[in-house]
Amino acid sequence: MRHLLITLFSWSLLLVAIPQALAASESVTPLQFDDVFQLEYAADPQPSPDGKQVVFVRHWMDSQTDRRRASLWIMNADGTNLQALTDRNIDAYAPRWSPNGNRIAFVSGGQINLLWLETGRTATLSTVTSNPGNLSWSPDGNHIVFSMFTPEPAAAPVTLPGKPAGAEWAKPVIYIDKMNYRADGAGYLSTGYQQLYMISAQGGTAAQLTNGPFNHGGTVSWAADGSVFYFSANRHENWQEQPLNSELFKFSLQDKSLTQLTDRNGPDSNPKVSPNGRFIAYTGFDDKRMSSQRNRLYVMELDGSNITPLTDDLDRSISGFEWMSNSRGLVISYDEHGNGVIAEQSLRGSRKVLASDMGGLSYSRPYSGGQFKLGHRDAVYYTQSSTQHPAELAVVKGRSKQTLTQLNADFVAHRTIGEVETFWYTSSVDEKDIQGWIIYPPGFDANKTYPLILEIHGGPHTAYGPVFAMELQLMAAQGYVVLYTNPRGSTSYGDDFANEIHHNYPSYDFNDLMDGVDALLARGFINEKELFITGGSGGGVLTTWTIGHTDRFAAAVAVNPVINWYSFVLNADMYNYFTQYWFPGLPWDMPEHYLKHSPISYVGNVTTPTMLFTGESDHRTPISETEQYYQALQLRGIESAMVRVPGASHALHTRPSNLMAKPAYVTYWFNKYRESSND
Repeated sequence: MRHLLITLFSWSLLLVAIPQALAASESVTPLQFDDVFQLEYAADPQPSPDGKQVVFVRHWMDSQTDRRRASLWIMNADGTNLQALTDRNIDAYAPRWSPNGNRIAFVSGGQINLLWLETGRTATLSTVTSNPGNLSWSPDGNHIVFSMFTPEPAAAPVTLPGKPAGAEWAKPVIYIDKMNYRADGAGYLSTGYQQLYMISAQGGTAAQLTNGPFNHGGTVSWAADGSVFYFSANRHENWQEQPLNSELFKFSLQDKSLTQLTDRNGPDSNPKVSPNGRFIAYTGFDDKRMSSQRNRLYVMELDGSNITPLTDDLDRSISGFEWMSNSRGLVISYDEHGNGVIAEQSLRGSRKVLASDMGGLSYSRPYSGGQFKLGHRDAVYYTQSSTQHPAELAVVKGRSKQTLTQLNADFVAHRTIGEVETFWYTSSVDEKDIQGWIIYPPGFDANKTYPLILEIHGGPHTAYGPVFAMELQLMAAQGYVVLYTNPRGSTSYGDDFANEIHHNYPSYDFNDLMDGVDALLARGFINEKELFITGGSGGGVLTTWTIGHTDRFAAAVAVNPVINWYSFVLNADMYNYFTQYWFPGLPWDMPEHYLKHSPISYVGNVTTPTMLFTGESDHRTPISETEQYYQALQLRGIESAMVRVPGASHALHTRPSNLMAKPAYVTYWFNKYRESSND
């Protein structure tokens, strides 16, 4: 595996040298916690039809409202003449060019808005009742199709008698009888479904196109003549019991008929019609109930026949794709060893990499993932990742690549960002190659020793990569060396690597993490008595699992962890998914299996001082999991603390102040148990 990464190794050799040189610098200015409000990043690039301009969403952090904000900006295709399209005081996102390029539709204030490029004037098309999404212009530019939640309130099954006129009774009880009734980040869900609507580009009333007790959303793709469009939905009668089983459909505007085009056990999603109007490309897989399943790219005829897989030979999951203008191939994106890759994919099966630095949208932790869009003459505009700042926009044209924006130039000019080194180490279990990254504290001196923080990613089927991570950088700014790795179960290394933990999590991933710590200790600049461990979600699972199996860490912080798989699958929002894909059966049929892999089963071994940090509105890994572990530690007399984040969901970093609080509390806890603090 390693011999394929010559470029990465060249960079790693350079980065090893850089931290040693930093010690002599007198201009080291580490990050401060409130620097989270200085972050900006580019997202959702949308080149104009004529290729002359690019509009994108510019995200920034508002210290007055403690919110992440979004504005639309536009520039020439070469990055010049950058200017704002929307006012900084309103949030605007999801820009979409009209086919002739004279208007841009976007979402703001929960409504669809239009902006005329010639005059700069904007107008709201119509008042809708819920947030619209997935805007798609008709080919003639006369209409826009979008998805929107449509409430279907049901009368209460019980009416209470006896309420006197003017009396103030308690709020009425809430009756729930559906499988998916709450979702992380959204809370308890209203009764209703996502439906597709169409509205005139001249304004008016939006017409509902789809109906029924099903959710319709995602990408809409039009036939060239505008008579039909294609989309994906799960319209199976027992769709809640088959959360992944979506199909592709054709919708005719003439008679409002719906035709199903695919039929297999598994997801079929993101249909896109080729420019010549002959084919539909889409992604999906045959569902084998594995915890990690690779998204493949397919092409078929417009009627659903002649399905051809294009990426069966690529042991990576397809995250995005766009048709090339000649319809002879597509541009695809996928993760490779934590790096976001963009490549040309021909219909004959050949593949050519165009860029391997797509990403930068996570900004809090170093997760992979990014966005791209094809423009005029197949120029590829994408979010470009870096270890030193969040996403900027870049473009690939033929053999040339250019970074177009410098949104964080002022931020990085006044702060010393920790250097990041990629390194590989060998598993002590089976000699597999495992990838990791080291963040060096500003002013690093290889002749000194430093405390180490092992930071573990969640998922577990996700991947970290060489991208900017504010939380980890803030830890490094406090004088810690930070190690993060992609242990067994991580994506971007193939199906076998990801599924070694299938029905067996945690397991080998624990050994991979410990081997990473040992590999770093062997370098000689880590104080072996100052080892610390933290991680969120799946990383919280592995943090609590680790301290139940070793006492080598001086302190631990588990962020929104799962502690007890039995209680987790009966409390989490996606319980109908977790019980089917993460476990071989239901918890009451195999309690031994659930408890064998639960950190709570090993809490009796814990001697490590432990803090738990969780959002009070987390419906993915509910705070009841955190409370179980905290109370168990308290009963055992282990030094412990619980940090509850009011109003926060599983995505703790959504509010900038919470993004600041998390690394502040982590380093506060670890500083208490530093060897130097006990001298």
